[in-house]
This record gives sequence, C-alpha cells and structure tokens, in this order.
Amino acid sequence: MTDLRSRHEAFACAPGLRLEAHERVSKLQFDALTDRFERLEALIERLERRLWLTVYGVAGVILADLFQGFLSAAP
Repeated sequence: MTDLRSRHEAFACAPGLRLEAHERVSKLQFDALTDRFERLEALIERLERRLWLTVYGVAGVILADLFQGFLSAAP
C-alpha cells in the first residue's frame, strides 16, 4: 500500500505544472521589473545631483558677480 501511495505522490498533473511555470515566469517578470525600478531610481538620483550642482553653480556665479560689483564700487 505504501508503494502505491509513493507512486501517487510522485505524479504531477498538468494544471499543477502550468501553475508552477506561471509562478516562475511571474517571479522572473517581477524581478526584472524590480531591477528596472532600481536602475531608474539610480538615474533619477544622478539627475538630481546634477541639478543641485547646477543650482549651486548658478548661485555661486551670481554671488561672485555681486561681490565683484561691491569691490569695484568701493573706493
């Protein structure tokens, strides 16, 4: 009787295999989507750093121009 049960437990049905295959494909798609989101987040962070560097650069040029104007106006 136990020999008969072991044969039944090893049996895999087609719907079960399809479900497992679908779960594997879904996991691969989810992992790929997560990877894309991480890469996009890294790109956004780099863009944000560049934006702040530009803002600080423009502010520095404006302050330097004002300081130069004060120096040339002073006797």
